[in-house]
Amino acid sequence: MTHEIPGAADVPADLLDAFLAYERAIMSNDLDELDRWFLDDPRTMRGDDAGLLVGHEAISAFRGLRGGVPARDIERIEYRALSDDTALIVSVSLFRIGGRGLQTQVWRHTPDGWRITSAHVSGRPQPLNRAMWRTVGDPLLHEERSGPLAHMTVAVKDLFAIQGYPIGAGNPTYLDTVASEPRTAPAVTDLLRAGASLRGIARTDEFAYSVAGDNAHYGTPPNGAVPGALPGGSSSGPASAVATGQADIGLATDTAGSIRVPASYQGLWGLRTTHGLVPRAGLLPLAQSFDTIGWITRDGGTLQKVADWCLSYGGSDSTERVYGESGSDLPWRFRVPNEALAMLEPATREAFELFLDALDAPLERVDIGALADYQEPFRLVQAAEAWRNHGEWIREHPGALGPAIDARFRAASRVTTEDEEQSRAALGPLTQRLDVLVADAQLLIPTVPGPAPMRTSDGAKVDAVRTATLRMTTPVAVAGIPALSIPLLTTPSQLGPAPVGICVASRAETDIALVRLGRELAASVEGTSA
Repeated sequence: MTHEIPGAADVPADLLDAFLAYERAIMSNDLDELDRWFLDDPRTMRGDDAGLLVGHEAISAFRGLRGGVPARDIERIEYRALSDDTALIVSVSLFRIGGRGLQTQVWRHTPDGWRITSAHVSGRPQPLNRAMWRTVGDPLLHEERSGPLAHMTVAVKDLFAIQGYPIGAGNPTYLDTVASEPRTAPAVTDLLRAGASLRGIARTDEFAYSVAGDNAHYGTPPNGAVPGALPGGSSSGPASAVATGQADIGLATDTAGSIRVPASYQGLWGLRTTHGLVPRAGLLPLAQSFDTIGWITRDGGTLQKVADWCLSYGGSDSTERVYGESGSDLPWRFRVPNEALAMLEPATREAFELFLDALDAPLERVDIGALADYQEPFRLVQAAEAWRNHGEWIREHPGALGPAIDARFRAASRVTTEDEEQSRAALGPLTQRLDVLVADAQLLIPTVPGPAPMRTSDGAKVDAVRTATLRMTTPVAVAGIPALSIPLLTTPSQLGPAPVGICVASRAETDIALVRLGRELAASVEGTSA
């Protein structure tokens, strides 16, 4: 029967048996059997449209989170002998739900029989990745045909008002219970007036109350830099769209790190602007004391164009005060908080120290105080505001939230007025301390403790990473100052080499100059890695 597949008769019998056994394991999603058919070697490779995995361990980890493959039949096989013990097989798959795919495999004969050493999979075409996008168009919206952002596309986080569409906030029940928006948010129209087009509305973690990038309802967007890793949230959808080339600009928000974390995890540029600088009209809030609008791009030049337009006279009316639009520069001087260094994973610490060694600039290591002293009052104020914003809706829709976000909101509901008042009082001196440090220099730290966790990491691991990450990202949020994540470090991870951003923070309203300084920083030391 198998020899009725065109080309199967040309394949040596033992290799054909191995190929078909592997195919049966794919159809049954037998993870142990699939692991067996790939050569257990750190050089074994598997690639698809999400990227390249190198090493048996990384491939096995990916397979554990992929789930099954839609039912298919092998339509055709092409076989080529490359040597006495190495063969190439290319097979065409016909999916029973429609569409075709392609598998390219290099097999090697070992003492244990034939094993796959390299594979590339072209899967069934998917016009819409629902974990990444809520809706897309070609384009969805376009206002001007010319301008500094002409021919660029934008992925908008599903918290911004788009005329004629309801805000979804990463939750299907919320999407079904709110009205369509009567007008488009100014942060969106600014980009459209500069010539950009709206590619689509991209997913967010529920109500932006997360930094992981997973969503219990829609799935986890892909990490465009590290297949099999979490993308980072809550601006997971826009970041993934930019990292995978489906948009040039991600319009996003950062309350506790939701631009900086996905930018770091996916090797992108991400700017959290000075708090209140970009108008938040038409933005569904999480915590108004900290919610900040910003952008994610693949390169610094694009981010500079966005910042120059949106943060100067050509963009929003409220941004005329931005330091840097007339050519002024920030001082080439940096301060590294010792407390942040203590949070770093060993490989990230090593890569960052190499980066500092290569940095030709005045550098001072400083103390900013225990990071938990920033995170805890921040957490309580954020929680109190989040519950005021969404608590009534949550009470009216029990069971609508995913487990992790539900637990977070339950905790938020228990924050007392006294807790909030004491926490706000604690934030004042912390803000003043940071304002002094950035008055004549920039803070410089890795954006996050380490590379993106694997999507298969257990809940305890993800929670531990979340806590460590928030301790590094909340000081900037407390101070309300601009912060830029630049993809400058590469560190090892369980899934192969992975990016880690370096974060530069400057004094309030120096956003344009900060992007310019970040580009100079990248040009001076780009490529530092552990």
